[in-house]
Amino acid sequence: MTTANKDFDQAKLKANTIKLMIFDVDGVLTDGSLIYSGNGEEIKIFNVLDGYGIKQLVQHGVKTAVISGRSSKALDCRIRDLDINYVYTDVGDDKTKAFNNLLQKTKLSSNHYGMMGDDITDLAIIEKCGFSAAPINAIQQVLNQVDWISSKRGGRGAVREVCDLIISN
Repeated sequence: MTTANKDFDQAKLKANTIKLMIFDVDGVLTDGSLIYSGNGEEIKIFNVLDGYGIKQLVQHGVKTAVISGRSSKALDCRIRDLDINYVYTDVGDDKTKAFNNLLQKTKLSSNHYGMMGDDITDLAIIEKCGFSAAPINAIQQVLNQVDWISSKRGGRGAVREVCDLIISN
C-alpha cells in the first residue's frame, strides 16, 4: 500500500532493481521508543514479521545493511539474528560517511541501493539511492522525498512491506 501522492508502479520498478537495502533502526526497525531498564540498559522491541522480510531479501540475493546513529546491545543481537551483511552503528547524525564506505566496499552503483528511513538524518542517503521508502509515521520531509510509503508504522511491519515490494515480481 502507498499513499495517494506516490506512484506505485514507478516505485515498484525502482524497488525491483535493488541489490542492497539499507535500513535505519530507531523508527524503522523499531517504533522509535527508547526503553531503559532499572539499571540503565536500553531495551528495543523488534517486529518478527520485519525480520522475516529481511531474511526473505537475503534469500532473493539482496544484500542488507543497517546505518544507525545509535548503538545498543539489543541492536547487536538483532543484527546477528538477521545476518545483516553490513553494519554501521553509533555513527551519529551524519550517516553519509558510513554510506560512502558502503559504496566503496560493495562497488555497486548507488542506483542499486535502497534506503528506508524516517527522520532528517536519513535524507542525505535517501537522496542518493535508486529507491527510497519510509514508514507511514516518518517525518513529513522524509515522506515528501521517498519513492514509496508503507501503510505500516516503523517497528510495526513497515520493513516487511518494503521487503515484500522489493522481491515481488
